[in-house]
Amino acid sequence: MTEAEHRKPQSDEARSFYDSEITSEFAVPDGLAMPRTVGGEPETTSEFALPKGLDVPQPSAAEPEGSAFTAPRTYSAKDAPPAFTPPTGIPVVSLTKDVPWQDRMRTMLRMPVAERPAPELMHKSEDDAGPAVPRVLDLTLRIGELLLAGGEGAEDVEAAMFAVCRSYGLDRCEPNVTFTLLSITYQPSLVDDPVTASRTVRRRGTDYTRLAAVFQLVDDLSDPETAISLEEAYRRLAEIRRNRHPYPTWVLTSASGLLAGAASVLVGGGLLVFVAAMLGAMLGDRLAWLCAGRGLPEFYQFTVAAMPPAAIGIALTLAHADVRASAVITGGLFALLPGRALVAGVQDGLTGFYITASARLLEVMYFFVGIVVGVLVMLYVGVQLGAHLNPDEALSTASRPLWQIAASMLLSLTFAVLLQQERSTVLAVTLNGGVAWCVYGAMQTGGFSPVASTAVAAGLVGLFGQLLSRYRFASALPYTTAAIGPLLPGSATYFGLLSIAGNQVDEGLVSLSKAAALAMAIAIGVNLGSEISRLFLRVGSAGKRRAAKRTRGF
Repeated sequence: MTEAEHRKPQSDEARSFYDSEITSEFAVPDGLAMPRTVGGEPETTSEFALPKGLDVPQPSAAEPEGSAFTAPRTYSAKDAPPAFTPPTGIPVVSLTKDVPWQDRMRTMLRMPVAERPAPELMHKSEDDAGPAVPRVLDLTLRIGELLLAGGEGAEDVEAAMFAVCRSYGLDRCEPNVTFTLLSITYQPSLVDDPVTASRTVRRRGTDYTRLAAVFQLVDDLSDPETAISLEEAYRRLAEIRRNRHPYPTWVLTSASGLLAGAASVLVGGGLLVFVAAMLGAMLGDRLAWLCAGRGLPEFYQFTVAAMPPAAIGIALTLAHADVRASAVITGGLFALLPGRALVAGVQDGLTGFYITASARLLEVMYFFVGIVVGVLVMLYVGVQLGAHLNPDEALSTASRPLWQIAASMLLSLTFAVLLQQERSTVLAVTLNGGVAWCVYGAMQTGGFSPVASTAVAAGLVGLFGQLLSRYRFASALPYTTAAIGPLLPGSATYFGLLSIAGNQVDEGLVSLSKAAALAMAIAIGVNLGSEISRLFLRVGSAGKRRAAKRTRGF
């Protein structure tokens, strides 16, 4: 008996027994007549089968079936499009070790992941399995937190995080930095699950000495000749966190007063104006520290700190003293304008970190509004008391060049002290600020606009700061932030607020717009100077340096 005959029931009783015992979800219910196919067409179908009635032209014998590796029919060797891969192949990226780690890591971060060079293979013993991935990621996040809290740009923070991971053999890492959140993802291979860790930055503080120590730690970790274990890196990081500030509180308060006094001389004040501006700034600094100790937000700290210089200037006007009251108020504003946050925000925007840039610029706007509120309150009180404040008064900027050069250098020096910089960097940043003011004053004397003069001077600050940082393999912030102090738009801000207090809103808005343009010129100039220095110095990558974005607007 054949297999088909064996499976087919032989009688009605057998068929009934067979149907009752064996059922299937694919069985046809009783009473449902299924049309039988004719012509030998099989009953089974497939999702790859062609529907009935669809005629597909078959390739001729002269045109064989193509593949993914054959050229299309429309391809012409004469008019061939540019190949995606060049005929000579993709050049090997060679990163030299005689350049700072910032340049090497930034170069790799701006590469596609598939083109990043893999680290050199290290022969390990069977007992040496390498550091634990979670601990390496935790160390990376802690280092990035210190850098971001210290005011470092988002791109430099990502470069430092990438350098730390790469130094411990984790090359397939992707760091991500925003204004308050740090995250990093590591995927060992394409078939393994990624590991992600994050950390929130809740407190910010200005201490460039700590920032320089973190940069030194990252530099030592990136050096292949310096073998630093994970425990040693944690120990050094704990020492950096425990370090005290290099300057005590009374030195910071004195530096704030000297900064305001130097700024008042810079805009045409004399000895009495210098002393008045110094006292006002020191009193405002102490009030701000008192508010900080009570837990008030920074907005109110800036508001309170802006009131004493404005009050002293109005008091001198009411006393009919033969001094420039506007210079006293302008000097106090110089000590409060958030130039550091402004430069960092614009730098993040220019390098493609738009979320972080927006958050930092919004923070700058809040600080500026706090200063505006504090000064406007005191100016309004002075106007009501009968103080004759002239918004059209012009401050001299080039009548005493020697005094102003000395004042600009003193301003940069005191600004460096307020930023808690290392003592070894104070002299360099002081000279950098003096050079910036000389360039600004020379261009003003030559008839250039204030915005153009400020941009060129800030560009030189960024260029010299980047060169000094490369020479010492450190961050560029300690060499640039304090040097832009003499260029801050204190006088334009004051006259804008004074016009608004005198019900001249249009003139006030024009002056404030000028102040905003000067601030943007400072930030863009500093960033442009830094980028120019990288264009002419060896970066260590093959070919041209990749840009952060290549969208061309879409």
